[in-house]
Amino acid sequence: MRPLRLKAIAVKEALQILRDPISLVIALLMPFMQMILLGYGINLDVRNLPTCVFDREASQDSQALLKHFQASPYFRIVETPSTYRDVIRALDGGACRLAIVIPPDFSQRIADSGGSAVQALTDASDDNTANIAIGYAQAVVGAYAAEATAGAAARAGLSTGPLQPVAVQSRVWFNEDLESRNFIIPGVVALVMALVGAQLASLTVSREWERGTMELLVSTPVTPMELMLGKLAPYFLVGLLDAAFCLCFAVFWFKVPFRGDLLVLFLTTSLFLVVVLGIGYLISVAIRSQLGASQIGLLVTMLPTVLLSGMAFPIDQMPKAVQLVCTFVPARYYIAILKAVFLKGSGLLELWRPVAALLAYAAVIGFFAARAFKKRLE
Repeated sequence: MRPLRLKAIAVKEALQILRDPISLVIALLMPFMQMILLGYGINLDVRNLPTCVFDREASQDSQALLKHFQASPYFRIVETPSTYRDVIRALDGGACRLAIVIPPDFSQRIADSGGSAVQALTDASDDNTANIAIGYAQAVVGAYAAEATAGAAARAGLSTGPLQPVAVQSRVWFNEDLESRNFIIPGVVALVMALVGAQLASLTVSREWERGTMELLVSTPVTPMELMLGKLAPYFLVGLLDAAFCLCFAVFWFKVPFRGDLLVLFLTTSLFLVVVLGIGYLISVAIRSQLGASQIGLLVTMLPTVLLSGMAFPIDQMPKAVQLVCTFVPARYYIAILKAVFLKGSGLLELWRPVAALLAYAAVIGFFAARAFKKRLE
């Protein structure tokens, strides 16, 4: 391997990036657009849920319960129907996603038996939102019930309410505010890196075929290894710059906590870049059309990264067969590293399993990529 030839290929490819507006758009604008669109577009938090309330009793107790819903950031009372028909119409028409119905004997049941039931009707066309809304509603009603029990005990002259034999004291670690953005944004960083790396690298060799310069390249003494390293080196630097941009954007714009070590993030990001650039280079050697190579690169990076990497959907909840497929998605391990570094502050010792997986992928893909290009015209 000759350093001068390697440098010449790298400089040639860097100049090609500067002259090619498509490559510049992919390298510079795609990370920004992806971070903005996905950072704001993917949000699993449910806040200000449109809620209608049918208070059939209109007593002091029922109003106290409604005040708990009004004080919650998860609910926004938009209607107060006066009949069941109006409740159904509001749910069917999409005016509200949750309906709370308080029975006419709400206060009497609390006085007689110490408990009552409140009906919650939800639009389950979006089952995820419906499940979260029901959970939030149960938490609000539970808080009101605890307050009402304490008040009844005080009126009865007791210092405390009835004791519970077992109580749960919960404490949330790593994502204390339970913000979905804190674990989605690191996944978006991985998606950006995968798209940019594979898309740019998929154009390297196919561009030579389309522009008719492959004959000149084959006639030079450049070896296949020098060609691969020289062509991918500029994109590796571009990938690191994009990674730095995404990190700053995630921390300073989206306020995602970063508790880890920058060196760990740099090393693991470099490994992932080797993997995605190698995949893009393999595609570029196999497909001689830039459009075809770009489309295949998009297909093999975006879909697995979004659907099978744990970015938005937990892998342990998938069927066993799909979980097996997920083990062959490199982005899965990089996303696990990103989440651990960002939220937990994990080091290489704690991350040895996903790091070892990325090392294995880098070695295998690098091996095949180095032998993919043949210096002959066919």
